[in-house]
Amino acid sequence: MGLISQVVYDGGRHVLGVIPKTLNAREITGESVGEVKAVSGMHQRKAEMARQADAFIALPGGYGTLEELLEIITWAQLGIHDKPVGLLNVDGYYNSLLAFMDKAVDEGFVTPAARHIIVSAQTAQDLMCKLEEYVPEHCGVAPKLSWEMEQHLVNTAKSDISR
Repeated sequence: MGLISQVVYDGGRHVLGVIPKTLNAREITGESVGEVKAVSGMHQRKAEMARQADAFIALPGGYGTLEELLEIITWAQLGIHDKPVGLLNVDGYYNSLLAFMDKAVDEGFVTPAARHIIVSAQTAQDLMCKLEEYVPEHCGVAPKLSWEMEQHLVNTAKSDISR
């Protein structure tokens, strides 16, 4: 993430890193690039990134990347946002995931409009072009849902669990 942030910053663009306070010491190792905003937890991190972003791009990654990717896709499906979600599919890294999504459409678990939320390309340049051309096919942003409401639901669930 540091290398990508540096390239974006050097290209004259705004860089915002959002990190949970508990991970600050573990994850930030050296000079930060651009702005760093510490938040209370992972959910707030995703909500803050979603508020700030024009689009989402997942690079090849592990469990954390997959978890964040699927939540952002779900938020789009629910109408919480209508921003494009891109996969940088370097060397076919996401081919299996995309095949899974296509099978979910074929089996009726995901609508074709919801499948359209995910945009993929093998190069950053191709992905950026696709993201710029993206037009949502799903229902659009739900007017009564918001990032704050989503946070309220998480807090309520945490409260119920602690009882």
